[in-house]
Amino acid sequence: MTHERSKQDNNGAYPSSPRVAVGAVIFKDARVLLVLRSKPPAENQWSIPGGCVELGETLQEAAEREILEETGISIRAGEPVYTFDVIERDARGRIRFHYVILDLAADYISGEVKAGDDALDVSWVSSKDLNTRKVSAATRKLLKDCYGFGV
Repeated sequence: MTHERSKQDNNGAYPSSPRVAVGAVIFKDARVLLVLRSKPPAENQWSIPGGCVELGETLQEAAEREILEETGISIRAGEPVYTFDVIERDARGRIRFHYVILDLAADYISGEVKAGDDALDVSWVSSKDLNTRKVSAATRKLLKDCYGFGV
């Protein structure tokens, strides 16, 4: 499945099989990079930036491409640090979304953050400021459990 096709088919809603997605956990100056999602799932919530893996991409390649598209910065993606799934059903019980998400540790390389792709906003967030935002439960758990961030 190409990136263009995946964006055109109901924004990932009602898939025929689970979709593999990646996120990149990026720290700079004791702050973590978060995006405000413009689309479901996690619409209007702050979360780790990322998106779907395209056919033929490694997890690292997908994370590096998605972060550039969504935030405007270049990163070097490393190994997975956190894995979870998102399964959301509609009122009739049909699977509306099913993502298997692998978040990778990543190093900031260059660039200035700017919201792009499906992000409403993007920001470097301190541990203190994490509590002032509507952050997704998965992002809070990842940051707390893996990094002791936002405790």
